[in-house]
Amino acid sequence: MAATAHDKTPWWAWLFPALGLVLVLAGLPALSPAGLLLGAMLTISVFAAVLHAEVVAARLGEPYGTLILALAVTVIETALIISLMADGEHPELARDSVFASIMIALNGIIGLSLVLGGARHLEQGFAARGASAFLTVVITIAVLCLVLPNYTTTMPGPYFSSRQLIFVAVMALLTYGTFLFVMTVRHRDDFLHGHGIDPHGPKPSAARAWLAFALMLLALIAVVLLAKKLAPVLEAGVTWLEAPKSLSGVVIAALVLMPEGLSALRAAARNDLQMSLNLSLGSVLACIGLTIPAVACFSLLTGARLQLGLDPSGMVLLVLTFMVSTLTLATGRSTVLQGAVHLMIFGTFLLLNFSP
Repeated sequence: MAATAHDKTPWWAWLFPALGLVLVLAGLPALSPAGLLLGAMLTISVFAAVLHAEVVAARLGEPYGTLILALAVTVIETALIISLMADGEHPELARDSVFASIMIALNGIIGLSLVLGGARHLEQGFAARGASAFLTVVITIAVLCLVLPNYTTTMPGPYFSSRQLIFVAVMALLTYGTFLFVMTVRHRDDFLHGHGIDPHGPKPSAARAWLAFALMLLALIAVVLLAKKLAPVLEAGVTWLEAPKSLSGVVIAALVLMPEGLSALRAAARNDLQMSLNLSLGSVLACIGLTIPAVACFSLLTGARLQLGLDPSGMVLLVLTFMVSTLTLATGRSTVLQGAVHLMIFGTFLLLNFSP
Protein backbone atom coordinates (compact mmCIF):
# COMPACT_ATOMS: atom_id res chain seq x y z
CA MET A 1 0.00 0.00 0.00
CA ALA A 2 1.33 3.45 -0.87
CA ALA A 3 2.32 5.65 2.02
CA THR A 4 0.05 8.55 2.82
CA ALA A 5 0.82 11.93 4.38
CA HIS A 6 -0.38 10.50 7.68
CA ASP A 7 2.34 7.84 7.62
CA LYS A 8 5.12 10.38 8.18
CA THR A 9 5.87 11.99 11.54
CA PRO A 10 7.54 15.42 11.28
CA TRP A 11 10.69 15.46 13.39
CA TRP A 12 9.75 18.69 15.13
CA ALA A 13 6.40 17.26 16.30
CA TRP A 14 8.12 14.90 18.74
CA LEU A 15 11.49 16.55 19.33
CA PHE A 16 10.33 19.94 20.61
CA PRO A 17 7.65 18.64 23.04
CA ALA A 18 10.25 16.23 24.44
CA LEU A 19 12.76 19.06 24.71
CA GLY A 20 10.18 21.19 26.48
CA LEU A 21 9.62 18.46 29.06
CA VAL A 22 13.37 18.15 29.61
CA LEU A 23 13.71 21.91 30.15
CA VAL A 24 10.85 21.96 32.65
CA LEU A 25 12.17 18.97 34.59
CA ALA A 26 15.64 20.55 34.58
CA GLY A 27 14.20 23.54 36.43
CA LEU A 28 14.95 26.15 33.77
CA PRO A 29 13.78 29.50 35.25
CA ALA A 30 10.81 31.01 33.45
CA LEU A 31 11.35 34.60 34.64
CA SER A 32 14.62 34.96 32.70
CA PRO A 33 15.76 35.11 29.06
CA ALA A 34 15.28 31.33 29.08
CA GLY A 35 11.54 32.03 29.31
CA LEU A 36 11.59 32.83 25.58
CA LEU A 37 12.81 29.31 24.88
CA LEU A 38 10.11 27.82 27.09
CA GLY A 39 7.50 29.94 25.33
CA ALA A 40 8.68 28.68 21.95
CA MET A 41 8.49 25.09 23.20
CA LEU A 42 4.94 25.71 24.43
CA THR A 43 3.78 27.15 21.09
CA ILE A 44 5.33 24.32 19.08
CA SER A 45 3.91 21.71 21.48
CA VAL A 46 0.40 23.08 20.88
CA PHE A 47 0.85 22.65 17.12
CA ALA A 48 2.30 19.17 17.65
CA ALA A 49 -0.59 18.04 19.87
CA VAL A 50 -3.17 19.12 17.28
CA LEU A 51 -1.18 17.52 14.45
CA HIS A 52 -1.01 14.15 16.23
CA ALA A 53 -4.68 14.39 17.21
CA GLU A 54 -5.59 14.85 13.54
CA VAL A 55 -3.76 11.63 12.65
CA VAL A 56 -5.59 9.69 15.37
CA ALA A 57 -8.86 11.28 14.27
CA ALA A 58 -8.28 10.30 10.64
CA ARG A 59 -7.71 6.69 11.71
CA LEU A 60 -10.75 6.43 13.97
CA GLY A 61 -13.17 8.18 11.65
CA GLU A 62 -16.37 9.86 12.80
CA PRO A 63 -17.69 10.54 15.36
CA TYR A 64 -14.64 9.57 17.40
CA GLY A 65 -12.21 11.54 15.28
CA THR A 66 -13.99 14.84 15.90
CA LEU A 67 -14.16 14.07 19.61
CA ILE A 68 -10.41 13.37 19.78
CA LEU A 69 -9.63 16.73 18.20
CA ALA A 70 -12.05 18.56 20.47
CA LEU A 71 -10.66 16.90 23.57
CA ALA A 72 -7.08 17.74 22.57
CA VAL A 73 -7.93 21.42 22.12
CA THR A 74 -9.89 21.44 25.38
CA VAL A 75 -7.03 19.89 27.36
CA ILE A 76 -4.69 22.58 26.05
CA GLU A 77 -6.99 25.50 26.87
CA THR A 78 -8.04 24.09 30.24
CA ALA A 79 -4.42 23.48 31.23
CA LEU A 80 -3.51 27.07 30.41
CA ILE A 81 -6.51 28.45 32.32
CA ILE A 82 -6.12 26.29 35.42
CA SER A 83 -2.39 27.04 35.56
CA LEU A 84 -3.25 30.70 36.13
CA MET A 85 -6.39 30.12 38.21
CA ALA A 86 -4.65 27.80 40.68
CA ASP A 87 -3.50 30.72 42.85
CA GLY A 88 -7.10 31.88 43.31
CA GLU A 89 -6.34 35.37 41.95
CA HIS A 90 -7.82 35.00 38.47
CA PRO A 91 -11.52 34.11 38.81
CA GLU A 92 -12.29 35.89 35.53
CA LEU A 93 -9.71 34.07 33.38
CA ALA A 94 -12.01 31.31 32.05
CA ARG A 95 -14.58 33.93 31.04
CA ASP A 96 -11.95 36.08 29.31
CA SER A 97 -10.47 33.10 27.48
CA VAL A 98 -13.81 31.77 26.24
CA PHE A 99 -14.98 35.25 25.23
CA ALA A 100 -11.70 35.83 23.39
CA SER A 101 -12.12 32.46 21.62
CA ILE A 102 -15.50 33.58 20.33
CA MET A 103 -14.18 36.97 19.16
CA ILE A 104 -11.07 35.48 17.53
CA ALA A 105 -12.91 32.66 15.76
CA LEU A 106 -16.10 34.44 14.66
CA ASN A 107 -14.53 37.80 13.82
CA GLY A 108 -10.78 37.34 13.41
CA ILE A 109 -10.44 33.96 11.69
CA ILE A 110 -13.74 34.03 9.78
CA GLY A 111 -13.22 37.69 8.88
CA LEU A 112 -9.75 37.02 7.45
CA SER A 113 -11.02 33.89 5.69
CA LEU A 114 -13.82 35.80 3.98
CA VAL A 115 -11.51 38.65 2.94
CA LEU A 116 -8.81 36.28 1.67
CA GLY A 117 -11.28 34.02 -0.13
CA GLY A 118 -13.26 36.92 -1.53
CA ALA A 119 -10.15 38.70 -2.80
CA ARG A 120 -9.03 35.57 -4.66
CA HIS A 121 -12.34 34.09 -5.77
CA LEU A 122 -14.76 37.07 -5.64
CA GLU A 123 -17.65 35.08 -4.14
CA GLN A 124 -17.63 31.79 -2.24
CA GLY A 125 -20.38 29.38 -1.31
CA PHE A 126 -20.95 27.18 1.72
CA ALA A 127 -23.70 25.08 3.29
CA ALA A 128 -25.78 27.56 5.25
CA ARG A 129 -27.61 24.84 7.21
CA GLY A 130 -24.43 23.45 8.71
CA ALA A 131 -22.97 26.87 9.53
CA SER A 132 -26.24 27.99 11.11
CA ALA A 133 -26.36 24.82 13.23
CA PHE A 134 -22.87 25.58 14.54
CA LEU A 135 -23.85 29.15 15.34
CA THR A 136 -27.09 28.16 17.08
CA VAL A 137 -25.22 26.02 19.60
CA VAL A 138 -22.46 28.59 20.13
CA ILE A 139 -24.97 31.38 20.78
CA THR A 140 -26.99 29.30 23.22
CA ILE A 141 -24.04 28.13 25.34
CA ALA A 142 -22.34 31.53 25.22
CA VAL A 143 -25.40 33.45 26.43
CA LEU A 144 -26.08 30.95 29.22
CA CYS A 145 -22.47 31.04 30.42
CA LEU A 146 -21.35 34.62 29.75
CA VAL A 147 -24.50 36.77 30.00
CA LEU A 148 -26.97 35.02 32.31
CA PRO A 149 -24.70 35.17 35.43
CA ASN A 150 -25.07 38.97 35.41
CA TYR A 151 -28.82 38.66 35.96
CA THR A 152 -29.20 35.83 38.48
CA THR A 153 -29.94 36.79 42.08
CA THR A 154 -28.90 33.73 44.12
CA MET A 155 -25.27 34.93 44.09
CA PRO A 156 -24.27 38.63 44.06
CA GLY A 157 -22.21 39.81 41.12
CA PRO A 158 -21.41 37.96 37.87
CA TYR A 159 -21.25 34.52 39.52
CA PHE A 160 -23.34 31.35 39.41
CA SER A 161 -24.26 29.48 42.54
CA SER A 162 -22.95 25.91 42.78
CA ARG A 163 -26.31 24.49 41.71
CA GLN A 164 -26.55 26.88 38.75
CA LEU A 165 -22.97 26.17 37.71
CA ILE A 166 -23.54 22.42 37.73
CA PHE A 167 -26.71 22.81 35.66
CA VAL A 168 -25.08 25.06 33.05
CA ALA A 169 -22.00 22.81 32.79
CA VAL A 170 -24.15 19.69 32.27
CA MET A 171 -26.34 21.48 29.71
CA ALA A 172 -23.26 22.66 27.80
CA LEU A 173 -21.93 19.10 27.65
CA LEU A 174 -25.28 17.63 26.58
CA THR A 175 -25.79 20.30 23.93
CA TYR A 176 -22.30 19.78 22.54
CA GLY A 177 -22.79 16.01 22.54
CA THR A 178 -26.12 16.35 20.72
CA PHE A 179 -24.52 18.60 18.12
CA LEU A 180 -21.65 16.14 17.65
CA PHE A 181 -24.15 13.34 17.00
CA VAL A 182 -26.10 15.44 14.51
CA MET A 183 -22.94 16.57 12.69
CA THR A 184 -21.28 13.19 12.42
CA VAL A 185 -24.20 10.74 12.19
CA ARG A 186 -27.67 12.09 11.45
CA HIS A 187 -27.00 15.06 9.13
CA ARG A 188 -23.45 14.63 7.85
CA ASP A 189 -24.36 16.07 4.44
CA ASP A 190 -24.78 19.49 6.05
CA PHE A 191 -21.12 19.38 7.08
CA LEU A 192 -18.81 18.45 4.22
CA HIS A 193 -15.84 18.15 6.57
CA GLY A 194 -15.62 17.81 10.35
CA HIS A 195 -12.80 19.71 12.02
CA GLY A 196 -10.62 19.35 8.95
CA ILE A 197 -10.99 15.56 8.72
CA ASP A 198 -11.75 14.35 5.22
CA PRO A 199 -14.00 11.30 5.71
CA HIS A 200 -13.18 10.07 2.19
CA GLY A 201 -9.40 10.48 2.42
CA PRO A 202 -6.92 7.62 3.02
CA LYS A 203 -6.59 6.47 6.60
CA PRO A 204 -3.22 6.20 8.34
CA SER A 205 -2.00 2.76 9.33
CA ALA A 206 -2.79 1.34 12.77
CA ALA A 207 0.88 1.54 13.80
CA ARG A 208 1.03 5.19 12.71
CA ALA A 209 -2.14 5.99 14.65
CA TRP A 210 -0.81 4.38 17.87
CA LEU A 211 2.45 6.28 17.48
CA ALA A 212 0.51 9.51 16.96
CA PHE A 213 -1.58 8.79 20.06
CA ALA A 214 1.55 8.32 22.18
CA LEU A 215 3.12 11.48 20.76
CA MET A 216 -0.13 13.39 21.32
CA LEU A 217 -0.01 12.43 25.00
CA LEU A 218 3.63 13.54 25.14
CA ALA A 219 2.77 16.89 23.56
CA LEU A 220 -0.23 17.44 25.87
CA ILE A 221 1.87 16.68 28.95
CA ALA A 222 4.46 19.15 27.67
CA VAL A 223 1.76 21.79 27.17
CA VAL A 224 0.37 21.30 30.68
CA LEU A 225 3.78 21.49 32.41
CA LEU A 226 5.05 24.35 30.26
CA ALA A 227 1.83 26.29 30.85
CA LYS A 228 2.23 25.93 34.60
CA LYS A 229 5.87 26.99 34.35
CA LEU A 230 5.11 30.04 32.18
CA ALA A 231 2.06 31.29 34.11
CA PRO A 232 4.14 33.89 36.04
CA VAL A 233 5.68 35.09 32.77
CA LEU A 234 2.28 35.80 31.26
CA GLU A 235 1.19 37.68 34.38
CA ALA A 236 4.41 39.70 34.41
CA GLY A 237 4.00 40.55 30.73
CA VAL A 238 0.45 41.82 31.19
CA THR A 239 1.58 43.91 34.17
CA TRP A 240 4.54 45.31 32.22
CA LEU A 241 2.25 46.36 29.38
CA GLU A 242 -0.11 47.94 31.92
CA ALA A 243 -2.91 46.12 30.12
CA PRO A 244 -6.15 44.81 31.64
CA LYS A 245 -6.09 41.28 33.04
CA SER A 246 -8.36 40.19 30.19
CA LEU A 247 -5.31 40.23 27.90
CA SER A 248 -4.21 36.94 29.49
CA GLY A 249 -7.39 35.31 28.21
CA VAL A 250 -6.75 36.70 24.73
CA VAL A 251 -3.23 35.22 24.67
CA ILE A 252 -4.52 31.81 25.78
CA ALA A 253 -7.33 31.78 23.20
CA ALA A 254 -5.00 32.89 20.40
CA LEU A 255 -2.50 30.16 21.24
CA VAL A 256 -5.17 27.46 21.34
CA LEU A 257 -6.90 28.55 18.12
CA MET A 258 -3.73 29.23 16.14
CA PRO A 259 -3.23 25.78 14.53
CA GLU A 260 -6.77 25.31 13.27
CA GLY A 261 -7.01 29.03 12.49
CA LEU A 262 -4.11 28.79 10.05
CA SER A 263 -5.71 25.71 8.50
CA ALA A 264 -8.95 27.65 8.08
CA LEU A 265 -7.16 30.47 6.25
CA ARG A 266 -5.43 28.00 3.91
CA ALA A 267 -8.79 26.35 3.16
CA ALA A 268 -10.42 29.69 2.31
CA ALA A 269 -7.50 30.60 0.05
CA ARG A 270 -7.98 27.42 -2.00
CA ASN A 271 -11.72 28.15 -2.33
CA ASP A 272 -12.89 25.61 0.27
CA LEU A 273 -14.85 27.98 2.48
CA GLN A 274 -16.96 25.16 3.89
CA MET A 275 -13.93 23.52 5.46
CA SER A 276 -12.72 26.93 6.68
CA LEU A 277 -16.02 27.58 8.45
CA ASN A 278 -16.13 24.08 9.91
CA LEU A 279 -12.65 24.56 11.35
CA SER A 280 -13.40 28.01 12.76
CA LEU A 281 -16.83 27.26 14.16
CA GLY A 282 -15.84 23.79 15.33
CA SER A 283 -12.88 25.18 17.25
CA VAL A 284 -14.86 27.80 19.11
CA LEU A 285 -17.68 25.34 19.83
CA ALA A 286 -15.23 22.86 21.36
CA CYS A 287 -13.64 25.64 23.41
CA ILE A 288 -16.89 26.87 24.88
CA GLY A 289 -18.78 23.57 25.02
CA LEU A 290 -16.03 21.60 26.77
CA THR A 291 -13.80 24.17 28.49
CA ILE A 292 -16.59 25.72 30.59
CA PRO A 293 -17.67 22.33 32.04
CA ALA A 294 -14.02 21.39 32.71
CA VAL A 295 -13.27 24.66 34.49
CA ALA A 296 -16.57 24.41 36.35
CA CYS A 297 -15.49 21.00 37.70
CA PHE A 298 -12.18 22.52 38.80
CA SER A 299 -14.03 25.32 40.56
CA LEU A 300 -16.44 22.98 42.33
CA LEU A 301 -13.70 20.57 43.43
CA THR A 302 -11.22 23.19 44.66
CA GLY A 303 -13.54 25.97 45.78
CA ALA A 304 -11.87 28.42 43.37
CA ARG A 305 -14.11 31.34 42.42
CA LEU A 306 -15.33 31.35 38.82
CA GLN A 307 -16.48 34.68 37.43
CA LEU A 308 -18.39 34.12 34.19
CA GLY A 309 -20.51 37.22 33.56
CA LEU A 310 -19.18 39.72 30.99
CA ASP A 311 -18.96 43.45 31.59
CA PRO A 312 -21.35 45.73 29.62
CA SER A 313 -18.90 46.43 26.78
CA GLY A 314 -18.22 42.71 26.41
CA MET A 315 -21.93 41.93 26.20
CA VAL A 316 -22.39 44.61 23.52
CA LEU A 317 -19.60 43.09 21.41
CA LEU A 318 -20.98 39.58 21.96
CA VAL A 319 -24.46 40.56 20.82
CA LEU A 320 -23.09 42.49 17.83
CA THR A 321 -20.91 39.52 16.83
CA PHE A 322 -23.84 37.10 16.98
CA MET A 323 -26.12 39.43 15.00
CA VAL A 324 -23.57 39.97 12.22
CA SER A 325 -22.55 36.29 12.17
CA THR A 326 -26.19 35.24 11.80
CA LEU A 327 -26.59 37.52 8.79
CA THR A 328 -23.27 36.42 7.28
CA LEU A 329 -23.98 32.68 7.59
CA ALA A 330 -27.64 32.78 6.60
CA THR A 331 -27.21 33.26 2.86
CA GLY A 332 -24.72 30.54 1.91
CA ARG A 333 -22.66 33.08 -0.07
CA SER A 334 -19.89 35.41 1.07
CA THR A 335 -17.93 38.41 -0.22
CA VAL A 336 -15.08 40.64 0.96
CA LEU A 337 -17.57 43.09 2.49
CA GLN A 338 -18.79 40.61 5.10
CA GLY A 339 -15.23 39.75 6.05
CA ALA A 340 -14.35 43.43 6.43
CA VAL A 341 -17.25 43.95 8.84
CA HIS A 342 -16.13 41.02 11.00
CA LEU A 343 -12.56 42.37 11.06
CA MET A 344 -13.85 45.77 12.17
CA ILE A 345 -15.57 44.14 15.16
CA PHE A 346 -12.40 42.16 15.90
CA GLY A 347 -10.31 45.34 15.80
CA THR A 348 -12.69 46.95 18.29
CA PHE A 349 -12.33 43.93 20.58
CA LEU A 350 -8.53 44.20 20.49
CA LEU A 351 -8.67 47.96 21.15
CA LEU A 352 -10.84 47.48 24.23
CA ASN A 353 -8.34 44.98 25.63
CA PHE A 354 -5.70 47.71 25.73
CA SER A 355 -7.93 50.73 26.22
CA PRO A 356 -11.18 49.57 27.93
